[in-house]
Amino acid sequence: MSIFGSMKTAVSGMSAQANRLSTVSDNIANANTTGYKAVSTSFSSLVLPSSSGNYNSGGVQTSVRQAISEQGDISYTTSDYDLAISGDGFFIVQGADGTPVLTRAGDFSVDSDGNLVNGAGYTLMGYSYDSGVPAVVVNGFDGLVPVNVSQSGLSAVASSSAYFSGNLNSEATVVTDTTTLPSANTSDVTDDTQKMSLVAYDSLGATVQYDYYFTKTGVTTDSSGAVTGSTWEVAVYRNADATTGGTTSFPYSSDAVSVATLSFDADGQLTSATDTDIVDPTTAQTITMDYSDFTQLASDFSATGSADGQAASAVSAVSIDTDGVVSVSYANGTTKSLYQIPLATVASPDNLTLLSGNVYTANGMSGVTVTGFPQTNGLGSIQSGALESSNVDLAGELTEMIEAQRSYTANSKVFQTGSDIMDVLVNLKR
Repeated sequence: MSIFGSMKTAVSGMSAQANRLSTVSDNIANANTTGYKAVSTSFSSLVLPSSSGNYNSGGVQTSVRQAISEQGDISYTTSDYDLAISGDGFFIVQGADGTPVLTRAGDFSVDSDGNLVNGAGYTLMGYSYDSGVPAVVVNGFDGLVPVNVSQSGLSAVASSSAYFSGNLNSEATVVTDTTTLPSANTSDVTDDTQKMSLVAYDSLGATVQYDYYFTKTGVTTDSSGAVTGSTWEVAVYRNADATTGGTTSFPYSSDAVSVATLSFDADGQLTSATDTDIVDPTTAQTITMDYSDFTQLASDFSATGSADGQAASAVSAVSIDTDGVVSVSYANGTTKSLYQIPLATVASPDNLTLLSGNVYTANGMSGVTVTGFPQTNGLGSIQSGALESSNVDLAGELTEMIEAQRSYTANSKVFQTGSDIMDVLVNLKR
């Protein structure tokens, strides 16, 4: 047995308990840090070769484990920009150096540029709706931009698509005199037509009303005289060009901005719709019309429809839903999607590399980063107006601290005893 060996073993024990105390102190210090994940110390023995009559004490070594995958409690706040993840996943944030990293700390607020930045100074990243509904890049961070919620002033969006749906009466009279069709734009338009109007928006957010005229123009039959199909004309005019006097809006001061043909089969189902775009020379915009939900059955005429776009209006609120979609609500009641916040994960979250600011980066042990939208592929959901608390168990940490103190004291006693024995050996020579 080596006295020096036992003293070195005691030193390794004191060093291990010092490491344990370091993790305890870190956990206690961050007990109130948003999204903080507790760390712990694990011990493993170091064994030296020994003979049957001589035992050589080894020592102990420590390694740090992270409880990153352990969910912290969720508490609700008064700020809609506070975000918590319920389930797996990490927010993708960007530091001042432009490098994307991962975090669970969702204590975001709006900075001077309108970006969402958390308490550690990291900017939240998301996919923009500027080019339509975003698609996620599963194996990288390409396409991500800072989530900016600054929407000062007024906003207007020109209409680009619209739809009409409903029923056209199959028993309506067929109009064969083309000079009386609404598309002819004459004063003596046939009474065998149905009219509806729809409001759209130009690039300045001004409303533009369009008048729609539905007229049955033809019926096809087979050799036995059975009806096999029918056609309807849909003529669209700018309401602002209508005649203001008399009992009819015809003639309009300009030609129809759209003339479409709807074809139905013998069962009253729409088989085709041609030339369905509204081309408005006054507003210099094209609106794609959708008539695909129309039927032709033996029932009264009915129709409903709407157009996209937005009138000039101020932003009244910003909201973030469980799927991570960031939307703005306008004073006129309309909404608009701005961004979608993705979440990222790795195969082994507990092996991520921890950096200052409560952020993580992937490494060889954690596995590569995989990105997806919330509530897809096993990822959690986002809760607005909430924060994930630290997963530190304060009572458990205080217990750990007492245990580390006792163990450190015991190891120091072993060292002290070895030192005393060494003094005895030295004094034998005297």
